[in-house]
Amino acid sequence: MIKNILPFTTTALLLTGCVSPPEARVPARQAAPVERTAASFPPRPAPVAIRGLEGVIGKDANTLKRVFGEPRLDVIEVYGRKLQFVGKPCILDAFLYPERKGGREVVTYVDARRSDGTAVDRAACIDALLRR
Repeated sequence: MIKNILPFTTTALLLTGCVSPPEARVPARQAAPVERTAASFPPRPAPVAIRGLEGVIGKDANTLKRVFGEPRLDVIEVYGRKLQFVGKPCILDAFLYPERKGGREVVTYVDARRSDGTAVDRAACIDALLRR
């Protein structure tokens, strides 16, 4: 009987050498909890001091409307506002952002172009719109 068991035992031992050990599972790392807060208010772009733009930079929407008249476009954006003033010589886009969270919106940047999209000197455009 031992002679009959010996071949089975030998075969079983040989087969166990062919079987790979079970994979060791490494516990998954848990990321540190992230504190979620409300979206932060983006920093206001610093006004650029360029000669000829001082009559517009830092002014609020009401002041611009008194100076240039009603804008062709008044676009309210997430954090700011864009006013577009149009005349024969050029199109002026004034970008207004709050001075601080909840503060009044003032012009921090202006862009000027012709109706065909060609860039125009911003100070010259402001001057031309003031003279109309």
